[in-house]
Amino acid sequence: MQLELRHLEAVCRIAEAGSLGRAASRLGVSQPALSAQLRRIERVVGGELFVRGRHGVEPTALGQFVLARARRVLSEMEELTAGARAVAPGTPLRLGCILLVLLDGLLEQIERELAGREITVDVEHSVTALARLLGSGRYDAVLYGEVNDHEVPLPEGVLARTLIPREPFCVRLPADHPLAARAEVELADLAEEPWMTLLEDDDGGPEALVAACARAGFTPSLRYRITDRKMHWDLIAAGRAVSVSQPTAPAAEGTVLRPLAGSPITGRIRLAWNRAAVPAAQAELLYRAAGRAYLAQLDNNPFHRAWWDAHPELHPDLG
Repeated sequence: MQLELRHLEAVCRIAEAGSLGRAASRLGVSQPALSAQLRRIERVVGGELFVRGRHGVEPTALGQFVLARARRVLSEMEELTAGARAVAPGTPLRLGCILLVLLDGLLEQIERELAGREITVDVEHSVTALARLLGSGRYDAVLYGEVNDHEVPLPEGVLARTLIPREPFCVRLPADHPLAARAEVELADLAEEPWMTLLEDDDGGPEALVAACARAGFTPSLRYRITDRKMHWDLIAAGRAVSVSQPTAPAAEGTVLRPLAGSPITGRIRLAWNRAAVPAAQAELLYRAAGRAYLAQLDNNPFHRAWWDAHPELHPDLG
């Protein structure tokens, strides 16, 4: 048997996972199959690559030697693939997103940063689907959000960078709501309201809303889940619901946006890309485009502009 890239990948995944069981799960194979493959690899290289330690499997001296070179080979292959995709004629950059506010200006910014490069952009309503499609090669990069402490699991071979580390979600109310005149709203004062649930149900948002309401002393009545933005706003304007929102969201007739006291729900925005398909330079350009698209929405709401200016440590590094 000769060593192949898949064998090097298996050795690296075992080292990263710290156990054969976790590595097998990440590779999508059974643990017995991975154990048998490791034994075949060890026969080729001439000795044991891992031994059981106090915290799982640990590489031997031979294992450290093989790992260092395996990582170098895999990195060079990823650079080769990414470089080939970048220069191949007629190869579009495939970007997947959830329905973030910054999408309204993202295409304009991408056209400036990656002038002349063909780009396709698709919107999904599931962060889990985005991550899965990134791993399967359907997308080259994805832009997504996470709420509070939730972290979206990403597939192997993917790099990620946080664009906006934290933004305090606000609440959208009917313009004639009794609380609309306040500068900020206490979550507890919304205990009797019907709620519009968040569009994504796997980014930690629903759990964060329920947990925040529980801390405020009530269980929210989750009445509607509407993916159409205009219908969403129309229902709120009609007094039929309230909803949490990104603080950069635009104005909508018949509604107002108000910050929630104490920022009980926060979000962050991240960019992830397949390192075998997107060179580092292009990932940097995508990051800049998304960052500038976000900044272009800051003045939609004066309360968020004031908050943002008071937190320069959260600003994206746009060079």
